Amino acid sequence: MASGHSSHILILFTYLLLALSASLVHAWPRVGFYSASCPRVESIVRSTVQSHFRSDPTVAPGLLRMLFHDCFVQGCDASILISGSNTERTAGPNLLLRGYEVIDDAKTQLEAACPGIVSCADILALAARDSVVLTNGPSWVVPLGRRDGRVSLASDTANLPAFTDSVDVQKQKFSALGLNTQDLVALAGGHTLGTSACRFFQYRMYNFTKVGNGAVDPSIDSSFLLQLRALCPQNGNDSKRVALDTGSPNRFDTSYFTNLRNGRGILESDQVLWTDASTKTIVQRFLKGLSFNLEFGKSMIKMSNIGVKIGNAGEIRKICSKIN
Repeated sequence: MASGHSSHILILFTYLLLALSASLVHAWPRVGFYSASCPRVESIVRSTVQSHFRSDPTVAPGLLRMLFHDCFVQGCDASILISGSNTERTAGPNLLLRGYEVIDDAKTQLEAACPGIVSCADILALAARDSVVLTNGPSWVVPLGRRDGRVSLASDTANLPAFTDSVDVQKQKFSALGLNTQDLVALAGGHTLGTSACRFFQYRMYNFTKVGNGAVDPSIDSSFLLQLRALCPQNGNDSKRVALDTGSPNRFDTSYFTNLRNGRGILESDQVLWTDASTKTIVQRFLKGLSFNLEFGKSMIKMSNIGVKIGNAGEIRKICSKIN
């Protein structure tokens, strides 16, 4: 009798585990989420990104950066796409983001093909991946099934990684979202693409206050300093754009890490990855053959699962810039 009761409990427990695992499979972003409801989703997003990239290659780093800025605030819920006063788009760190028109274009085509099915958050996750592929970078499988958030506040962007952040501060910000130090270094490697305005690093060349008035950041290579000063004169146009990866700004590769080793990182938050022992060892591993492409893809999958909304916690926006 006792053994029969025990076996009954065991069977019940097994069913509960199976039910729980099944619910998790359907609740969490997963590969093949739209295979029945919108089978062309990936090809539509890919062709849209390709079309925009052909006429303006700068949309690639723009879309990659946009996904970072979305996932670090309210999770990966496309809250960055919502327009209006005091939304995330209007916050200082997000004012120079670009590529919104690519997402809007893809959404329009997807609404025509399968109305009300594909979230803006999933479109953004796919578009970021496709942007990396177009710049000779790696591909990775993007789990889908995110829903779009209904909250977008400029005040929530305070915890975005900043160009003056120390390694310890960067670690804290990444760790708070479930990302480790290797994820931090791998994802920072996304700066192999794109540009920065002079105003975000000019202080390193003319007035690095961490050392003293009028000093130069000692981590900058002396010959590179001359190049940077030519590009960004002290009283010049501080909105002028400079490549974050001076070796190959339009190609996804490891020259970003070579630049850090050589004192040629543009942003302070990048260069400190070489001067801090805990991150330097990871940069060295990427330089010595640890597959940056593979690790970047893994870290992108982890990042794109931050704070995802499922079920009633989100919606499928009809227009990406507006809450339904």
